[in-house]
Amino acid sequence: MARATFEELLEAGVHFGHLKRKWNPYMAPYIFTEKKGIHIIDLNKTAAQLDQACAAMKQIAKSGKKILFVATKKQAKDILEERVKPTRMPYITERWSGGMLTNFGTIRKAIRKMHSIDKMEEDGTMSTLSKRERLQMSRTRAKLDKNYGSIAEMTRIPAAVFVIDVLKEHIAVAEAKKLGIPTFAMVDTNSDPRSIDFVIPANDDATKSIAKILDKVTEAIQEGLEERKNSKDKVKSEKEESAKTAEAAESDNA
Repeated sequence: MARATFEELLEAGVHFGHLKRKWNPYMAPYIFTEKKGIHIIDLNKTAAQLDQACAAMKQIAKSGKKILFVATKKQAKDILEERVKPTRMPYITERWSGGMLTNFGTIRKAIRKMHSIDKMEEDGTMSTLSKRERLQMSRTRAKLDKNYGSIAEMTRIPAAVFVIDVLKEHIAVAEAKKLGIPTFAMVDTNSDPRSIDFVIPANDDATKSIAKILDKVTEAIQEGLEERKNSKDKVKSEKEESAKTAEAAESDNA
């Protein structure tokens, strides 16, 4: 797992915090200095914290569990979708629906409804409905897909939640904490890091900064998934080899 270097974090602008007057005092341990009224994040601490977060997320992925990514702010949503989609981890880039975690049963019902509409289209049931009913179904399907399409395969509560912008996604963080779900987050100098388990002090507004952190995180997840696959393939291979050996022994005895 490639560690993020000071230089690449600097080049991506990860060190730029918010205006000094907007700071949260609890971010003091992660602030290096102040320049022209703007707080500068200590990138050595960012690199160390990012390293810890990546190692933990790699293990979660390796165990076969899911990490839910949340970023609904304009400058983060497209980047997050692009980076996270290949990992097949669930993500939210549209509005966070209250109860997404704490009332997960209701969310699963909405997803099942989306799947049932798909099934109606596949088996031809949709064509037996009136034009008006088909239009209503299509609109319902589009709305459900917009809100829940990216978590359609999330059949249970995620093992962890990764958030970009703790202030904007405070409801997601609060729900995760209520359920005891570990939280990972990019935390800027205007946010309170106390509610986050794995704090990654970083500029959460600039697209280059967001992209750099997500690149490292998703790279770690991919490594975890690859190790899981290799481990399963090895076990399968050993079982097949064992079966062949047993079969050969039986032939010799016969």
